[in-house]
Amino acid sequence: MPNLRLTNQSHGYIVNKIVLFINQWLANITRRLHNNFYLYLSALLTVFVLLDASLFHVGENMRDKAFDLMVKNRVIVPKPDPDIVIVDINEASLSAMAGEYGRWPWPRQVLGEFLENIEAQQPKAVVFDILFSDPDVYNPDSDAYFNDVIAATNNTFFPMLRLAPESDNLSKITPDQIPGINRIQPDDSASPDSKQPIAIVLPHFEAALNSKHLGTHNIYPDKDGIVREYSLWHDEHGWILPSLPLAVGNFAPIKPASPTQNILINWRGKPFTYKFVTFSDVYADMASKVKKRPATEFKDKIVIIGSTAPSLFDLKATAMAKAHPGVEILATAIDNVRHNDDLKVWRGKIPYILVSLTLIWLTALAFFRNMDRDKLTTVFSSSQITLLALSYTAINLTNTYLDFTGPITWAVMYFSIAKIYALANDRAMQRILASDVESGKRGANILFMPIIIESQISFTDSMLKKLSHRIEQQLQQPATVEFVKGTQSGIWGLFSDMVVVSWAYTNINQTESNKTIADKVEQDATQLGAQLSSLLQSSGMPDDASVRYVMHTGTLNTEKPMASQWRGLFAQAIIKLDILERELS
Repeated sequence: MPNLRLTNQSHGYIVNKIVLFINQWLANITRRLHNNFYLYLSALLTVFVLLDASLFHVGENMRDKAFDLMVKNRVIVPKPDPDIVIVDINEASLSAMAGEYGRWPWPRQVLGEFLENIEAQQPKAVVFDILFSDPDVYNPDSDAYFNDVIAATNNTFFPMLRLAPESDNLSKITPDQIPGINRIQPDDSASPDSKQPIAIVLPHFEAALNSKHLGTHNIYPDKDGIVREYSLWHDEHGWILPSLPLAVGNFAPIKPASPTQNILINWRGKPFTYKFVTFSDVYADMASKVKKRPATEFKDKIVIIGSTAPSLFDLKATAMAKAHPGVEILATAIDNVRHNDDLKVWRGKIPYILVSLTLIWLTALAFFRNMDRDKLTTVFSSSQITLLALSYTAINLTNTYLDFTGPITWAVMYFSIAKIYALANDRAMQRILASDVESGKRGANILFMPIIIESQISFTDSMLKKLSHRIEQQLQQPATVEFVKGTQSGIWGLFSDMVVVSWAYTNINQTESNKTIADKVEQDATQLGAQLSSLLQSSGMPDDASVRYVMHTGTLNTEKPMASQWRGLFAQAIIKLDILERELS
């Protein structure tokens, strides 16, 4: 047992030494840097922001989660275009038509008849979200009929599928072979790149190709698998390969515009926001002698024929839902192009840098000038919430998304590091005095300096905290700085507002080094006393504020209870201050 007790004592001694060393090291670093640490930290983060804006683009594009949350919970949501109607090949349609036409895909004659009847109602456009990549070898007549129906229309659109660029060398299709697409630079047709093949799946039907109403229906999710953007066109060796939304939107525009390559989708709501009709219901009504549906149901409409059936695997995760029908994503993109109301993102390199650095340096200035910590936390939190509220307001009232996610992240990073440093420094300065005394080696001499501040105007906590921080900046030796409010209840109310500064140093009077430390501590206190008037002014104290102080030295015995000795030293210092005041008066 004695050995175990000795081991525990040795372990505790080592831990105390380590804690003492860390406290002293942090205090020394703080005294050297003063508040310049906050400027150095802001300079370091400035370099990181500039590197990120020019090379990494992490913070610049850090919009995803915040965007999803805001767009999903908008109060003011744009209405879906009433002229867009989705004819849904859903599970009910697959089940209703399986008896006569079998499993999907149905014979093309079914779609030919459907298109022929729809065209009789004079729709604005008919858009197939179905890729007809191969012939129906078992029903060639059905294919021929469908091709003839297509040829008789001038407003029918068909999708192409752009395959991965890695497969381009396996393709024999070059951009100039695709009907209806143009070069980015019209006078650049002789470029050797015009013959570069691209991997793409075109519609099988000749009439669809000849219509030149083609567009890709590729949907590209972000890295996290969520669809937020739509690619309106591809640059294929200098050729513009349009998407289906771009082709349809330009065919029937409401607000024509020159679209960007990628748009941030302005969602109209959760899935099934647009008008949906069931394919089998419409098809059955077309074949019925007694019509139950309006004869002009699709007049002047953009009719999109696609599927929401889970068994056909055209469901995507979006900002609005985990399973969003691909056909409705297509409809939303067409809606955005028609009305030119896709979400414009206010980001880019320059805004990102300016907002980030503004937030960082304003926070740094507040820490550097010793703004009250509680007030700083409140102001900082409020500013970040205000930016998020501004972004949320903009996405509700306009078609602009203010992407402050990256700048806010940098500001929170700065604030967190600065806050930890400030709290750790305060903690170290509070513990170093007790550690010095209780260590038994780095002695127990105490220099007490109570500073009483008086004014006709009551001091706020903020004023006293600011003065305390100013005093800390002036000190060259390890010390603790605390303030006591005269407005507190009980016996503390008998005191005036005061700041108490305490120095602890070794108690070995025989050594020359100890005399040097004592001299330095006394010099530190003397210099502080000479600077108190200017410190009051720089701390924002009232003009009539006066200050009086006294320096009192005492000794603590490490073998006796510390609390009573500290109370005694404090009382002696206050009494000494009162006696000195009476002598002067």
